[in-house]
Amino acid sequence: MIIIFALFLLSLLVITALAIVQTTNLFVAVMLTSIFSLLMAANFFILDAADVALTEAAVGAGITTVVFLSALGLTTAREKVVKTGQRLAFIVVAVLATLIIYATFEKPRLGDPDAPVHQHVAPWYLEKTPEYMGFPNVVTAVLASFRGYDTLGEVFVVFAACIGVLFILGVKPKEGSMYDANASGLRHHLIPQVVGRLLIPFIVLFGLYVQFHGEYGPGGGFQAGALIASGIILYALLEGEAAALRAVPESVLMGLVIGGACLYGSVGIVCMFMGGNFLEYSVLLSNPVSGQQFGIILIEAGVGMAVCGALLRIFHAFASRPVLT
Repeated sequence: MIIIFALFLLSLLVITALAIVQTTNLFVAVMLTSIFSLLMAANFFILDAADVALTEAAVGAGITTVVFLSALGLTTAREKVVKTGQRLAFIVVAVLATLIIYATFEKPRLGDPDAPVHQHVAPWYLEKTPEYMGFPNVVTAVLASFRGYDTLGEVFVVFAACIGVLFILGVKPKEGSMYDANASGLRHHLIPQVVGRLLIPFIVLFGLYVQFHGEYGPGGGFQAGALIASGIILYALLEGEAAALRAVPESVLMGLVIGGACLYGSVGIVCMFMGGNFLEYSVLLSNPVSGQQFGIILIEAGVGMAVCGALLRIFHAFASRPVLT
């Protein structure tokens, strides 16, 4: 039954992707892209990748859709159709699709315990995570501790992306911007107001739950930061950007981005001063297991701060741009 449902979702993914390519209406393309992200999140849940599914739903279907809609305010409503090179593009796509489909014939069966990926380092992670970390979520252990250097790099990529967007779009709000200082958002629309005000506290609360429960269930700083940011963006859409900036000023957002990245790096430096290696959390407390848990909580907090601040700062950078008339 699960296989049939998975095939159904994959079919919808293909149909949605073709519709995105074919449409020239940019608004329709954004909505279809959001639907594509939701379908991908459902596929990730079927594959037991709950952490990735949460991220895809929050970022892909939520925040990215809002940013795309904000960008549409700076462009025309329809795509400029370019006719050149279509035949060559079709041939390239057809060849690549054939190669990818052929390669899937050599893939191991889904869930096969004898698959190469399950015979490499995965058994060691499954065995050592309870011993070294004292909690059951192997994904968090890999991302936050065993692969802590890589995750630190991802945090600074988020930081760099935020800085890059601000260099391009970082302007002060002007009269006629997408979310004018005097704009009231969707305040005069009853249904969005009622539903939104009910959802915002639960979205933020769920984000905090994901942040502090990542060691025992799906979640962590990336997912939590995206969820909390989506709640605040929803507040901005309902009440207007000025109200959202009064609640969480731009200086606080930049403080979250910078502070989150610095917190992560500082934990590693403190570990070195205490006689361990960079990001070796076990030296933070007398009990190595408790030290690992404490270090993971700190760096996950830094990840959540950086992601939340960066997403909100990027949203406000788009929202402050003047609308093309």
